[in-house]
Amino acid sequence: MARFVALLRGINVGGINIKMADLKAVFEGLGFDGVKTVLASGNVLFDSDRTDLPALKAEIETGLRERFGYEAWIVLLDQPTLARIVDCFPFEADRDGWHPYVLLASDPAALDDLLASADGLALGDEKLAMGDGVLYWHVERGQTLGSPFGKLTGKARYRSTTTNRNLRTLRKLL
Repeated sequence: MARFVALLRGINVGGINIKMADLKAVFEGLGFDGVKTVLASGNVLFDSDRTDLPALKAEIETGLRERFGYEAWIVLLDQPTLARIVDCFPFEADRDGWHPYVLLASDPAALDDLLASADGLALGDEKLAMGDGVLYWHVERGQTLGSPFGKLTGKARYRSTTTNRNLRTLRKLL
């Protein structure tokens, strides 16, 4: 059995409201064990003896679409990968007044595109760094949505492939 984390994109914001008990029931209905939701922002831990990540991702997205009637997108990781991502955060993670974010993607090309598109932005003190399959972002608290990079991450072209989590949330998932 392997431990996985499914990071759902865009639930409990923008009109897609899902109760965590209902979300947990979908994963249990798909045959997963040890299902646990963390926070109300679409973080699901579960165990499975199946290890084909693309097949698991497709199965979960289909289950979510069928149950909740929305275009569901997830990023799926095994727990060792998540631990590596957290351990490799390159900035001062606990800096007072700053948010340590990790952008994750089901399509790594989206992260390359985000980083390339950020090249011409006036980022000020914000920091970006490419990691192994992730993009690390350090931004001043209160500036997340208003920063040039924050606005870039919200564009429709990234919606189906990327999601963003605070490093503190990722630590909780471990």
